[in-house]
Amino acid sequence: MAKAIVLIIEDDPDILELLSYTLGKEGYETTMAATGEAGLAAMRERAPDLVLLDVMLPGMDGFELLRKAKADPALARVPVLMVSARGEEADVVTGLELGAEDYVTKPFSPRVLVARARAALRRSGDRAGDTPEDGPVVRGPCAIDPARHELLIDGRPVDLSATEFAMLELLMRESGRVFTRAQMLDRVRGHDYPVTDRAVDVQILSIRRKLGRHAELVETIRGVGYRFKDLP
Repeated sequence: MAKAIVLIIEDDPDILELLSYTLGKEGYETTMAATGEAGLAAMRERAPDLVLLDVMLPGMDGFELLRKAKADPALARVPVLMVSARGEEADVVTGLELGAEDYVTKPFSPRVLVARARAALRRSGDRAGDTPEDGPVVRGPCAIDPARHELLIDGRPVDLSATEFAMLELLMRESGRVFTRAQMLDRVRGHDYPVTDRAVDVQILSIRRKLGRHAELVETIRGVGYRFKDLP
């Protein structure tokens, strides 16, 4: 099986070396770039399976690179994991809303970073076709089947509204990934859905109530949004 290719875009040589060593030890093939311009060129020359992207880069910063990559049809589906010392809420939200798969703040644990990278690659594989986009999804005690509009918890059916169902399916299908409220509305109802972000909180509250003793599976990421616990 071919090794997954991870492109590391980072201007600090010590962090660049640490990331390359850590991922290489886990069996990934790594390539490197020290500027935003060089990173974008490397992506276009050979689309990687995953990008680890710093925010504070010389020249084009990480947010601008991410914006350009997501606007390019050839690169839009490449998962990007932000790795930055900028851990303020506004920076995390910006990265996620621009399309980052996840956001890790420095200093980071190498084990946590590898786990986040592995999860991002797995979710990317699911979306690429390893799992049918409209097929059933099972995460722990929860099984959701969009074709039947059916949610089973511990084998028992649970009634959800259409919006609740769509939101829970999104979270379960990409378990472990954090979604902002705006992202959830965009994915579930489209960009023009005339509802405030806070309406998502009401839907999540109702979903948790219906999940009963498994309510904690839908996690709140303070100041950012929601995710479904990363379960097999």
